Amino acid sequence: MTFKELGISDKLIKGLSELNIKNPTKIQELVIGHLMQNTGDLVAQAQTGTGKTAAFGLPILERINPKDDKIQAVILSPTRELAQQIKHQLFKFTKYSDQVFMEVVFGGEKIEKQIQNLKRPTQILVATPGRLNDLIRRKAIDIRDAKLMVLDEADEMLSMGFKKDLEFILNTMKHKKDIWLFSATIPTDIKYIIKQYLEPNAKQIQASGNELVNEKIMHQYVPCDTDEKMMVLDYFLKTQKNERGIIFCNTKNSARTLHEKLNAKKISTGILEGDMHQKDRDKEMRAFKNKKLDLLIATDVAARGIDVANLAFVVHYEIPKQVDYYVHRSGRTARAGKTGVSMALCTKNEVTQIKKIQQELGIKIKPVPFG
Repeated sequence: MTFKELGISDKLIKGLSELNIKNPTKIQELVIGHLMQNTGDLVAQAQTGTGKTAAFGLPILERINPKDDKIQAVILSPTRELAQQIKHQLFKFTKYSDQVFMEVVFGGEKIEKQIQNLKRPTQILVATPGRLNDLIRRKAIDIRDAKLMVLDEADEMLSMGFKKDLEFILNTMKHKKDIWLFSATIPTDIKYIIKQYLEPNAKQIQASGNELVNEKIMHQYVPCDTDEKMMVLDYFLKTQKNERGIIFCNTKNSARTLHEKLNAKKISTGILEGDMHQKDRDKEMRAFKNKKLDLLIATDVAARGIDVANLAFVVHYEIPKQVDYYVHRSGRTARAGKTGVSMALCTKNEVTQIKKIQQELGIKIKPVPFG
């Protein structure tokens, strides 16, 4: 189906066309098709990189009343990078539409400045849970009249420890509202949120049947000793000449150490880790998005919300402790219909974790010999 057939207005379609978004993805077709015809709660499960922002963003924009300056929709995101990205994308969609007033609030920036910005008309609020919780408690914001709440990357919000913030925010919006929950995976904590806060008859949409991982990703692992990982990585990067990708580490210290080693080899590499100041994170992301850097080293939490076009690969320099993290990491590549490689560097002790990931996700991770 086309966006027009799904009920999206010509002005928004013109904005999409300028962004070279011509036809809806599967999740967009399923979600937009439902939301443009129905009210009520929604649970949508789909892997990252399938266009979820447009899937919920376009129906939100169609619902905004331009004559009402109050907050009509709240979008919660796990990280500041993703929150900024959502607002930026929605803003681009509305280039030829009536003006929609949007604000984004997140930790790591002076709250006084955000409080001042919220005094302006705001119809759509994009926020991270911790900062929105703080603003509500300070009575600097009132979301009680909002008729719509989107929980984007809900599984990641809970894995990052935002459960109490999320519950406080949902309890603040006591009157009837629609809740749209988007998540790559549906672990136990997410099932609790669904049962506690969503209608029993909430619409369930799963974009890819039982597949939790993008089928266009080629999954591989290289068995190697810990002290061989750097050599294996160096070889792999040479095979990916002129291609761009992200290398994942489990800890901030590991990320910093690897960053130093690669730069010592004259391999220009950026880094994203949790202890960095916001301005430094923004600087690294700008350099990566603008193709001044071809490689980015990241920890799982810091990398949430990264949406960079045409990344050819991700490398798991360290195998993630949680299967969900493998889903989110791998989803950085093979976006928007492209193909990509997910390469894991695996010690003998980590083979069990690889087998667990294969079993839980129903995928094949092919061993690739080195040397």
